[in-house]
Amino acid sequence: MHQLAVEAEGLVKHFKETRAVDGVDLAIPQGSVYGILGPNGAGKTTTVRMLATLIRPDAGTARVLGHDIRTDPDAVRTSVGLTGQYASVDEDLTGAENLTLLARLYGFSRNAARQRSAELLAAFTLADAGGKQVKTYSGGMRRRIDLAASLVMSPQVLFLDEPTTGLDPRSRNQVWDIVRLLVAEGATVLLTTQYLEEADQLADRIAVIDHGRVIAEGTATELKASVGSGTIHLRLADAARREEAAAVVGRLLGGEVVRPRDPSALTVRVPDGAGDRTVHVLPALQDAGIVVPEFSLGQPSLDEVFLALTGEPPADDAAQDGDERAVPAGRAASSIPEEER
Repeated sequence: MHQLAVEAEGLVKHFKETRAVDGVDLAIPQGSVYGILGPNGAGKTTTVRMLATLIRPDAGTARVLGHDIRTDPDAVRTSVGLTGQYASVDEDLTGAENLTLLARLYGFSRNAARQRSAELLAAFTLADAGGKQVKTYSGGMRRRIDLAASLVMSPQVLFLDEPTTGLDPRSRNQVWDIVRLLVAEGATVLLTTQYLEEADQLADRIAVIDHGRVIAEGTATELKASVGSGTIHLRLADAARREEAAAVVGRLLGGEVVRPRDPSALTVRVPDGAGDRTVHVLPALQDAGIVVPEFSLGQPSLDEVFLALTGEPPADDAAQDGDERAVPAGRAASSIPEEER
């Protein structure tokens, strides 16, 4: 059995009258990717900030690699890295200068700092851009230099808060490849995201957080199974008959009927025990004179799980429940208010 890299029990954090985190429990095995999903303001970023010792919890306990975030924060900071939602590097410096500066701050010699910078630039396919100012970088390059900055000290645990927000698909895939490589080399990654595909692709286990609480936890397969044995997707020839089709299918299967933004589409969750009735859906619609040019039956997607659990679809924008910037390993203390250290 894998040892736990992160374990939390009953974490609570208030901001004035707002209970941002309301009793979060986590158990994250070493050498895995753990995804945290949730709508805007669910408490994802606040949870990460507590685990990274950027803010103190109001209640509860947590340990990172066995170190208590309250009583042994320095040990936590020396072993974790954090990449936040926004770029943290100096845009007027080159990529190489940023990484060399960070390495020097960590105590590397001048030559060792330059060597570490070159290693990271090569690993993140930024060697050709290492001599250019970061302000000239594309969005994907900025995220990669942010990740590189978080890895100067090779942290054992890496917190990634919305790491691919705003990236194009190619850049997003590059970040995914980096995450996979880090885990293959033994790191543990805690990933917050609202991209359901991202969690499905990367996470070994996923926690869904809403209103500051973990409302579901498991593998992607387990979470999909929790909302029903399958999902039917329909596209109608006549959008005006969608409500009629929803009534027909709802009566037949007894499952929840979801109306996507596409006015011609319907999604129906198949309840446990109703799978044998799915073969009657198309004949029933045909008897009602409703033409269905597209029909598919499959496992629920994580999008549907998210909607079923939280009552709302995934947001298009990144979560806004925090605003921290990337903090490489060992640098978290600099962001903690003096009175909280």
